[in-house]
Amino acid sequence: MQSRLDAIKASPGAYKAMAGLQAYVDQTSLEKSLLELVKIRSSQINGCAFCLVMHTNDARKQGETDERMHLLNAWREAPVFTDRERAALGWVEAVTLITNGHVPDDVYEEARRHFSEKELVDLTAAIVTINAWNRLAIAFRAVPQVKSTKAAA
Repeated sequence: MQSRLDAIKASPGAYKAMAGLQAYVDQTSLEKSLLELVKIRSSQINGCAFCLVMHTNDARKQGETDERMHLLNAWREAPVFTDRERAALGWVEAVTLITNGHVPDDVYEEARRHFSEKELVDLTAAIVTINAWNRLAIAFRAVPQVKSTKAAA
């Protein structure tokens, strides 16, 4: 895959605006480990290889395990996530897949059990932000920074 263009160079103003929203999300009281799970799960749903590589590497640096990251696609069945993480992951899926019929009331109620109003808004801002980064990376074919380029036979 070859990159279509460098969005940062092509429109520094758009990047600056996105970076501003990301900076806000980064300074919230939400756990950094939770934010990385949010970024990874949203990137899985959207199929963003660039962001998956970046955020799994970032999560590992923060102490996240490969086992938990491998199980994100099956978080409902995997016993390795806390109730708060599960509520966040349900919220991630509902907000990321909003075109599938809005956010269900039961998903909202579960999120509200585990997050204050401010935290829920901040969590939603985190989801909106990673979805925007995913769409930029996917649209312009950002090439993932992988250690090995060995293609499957």
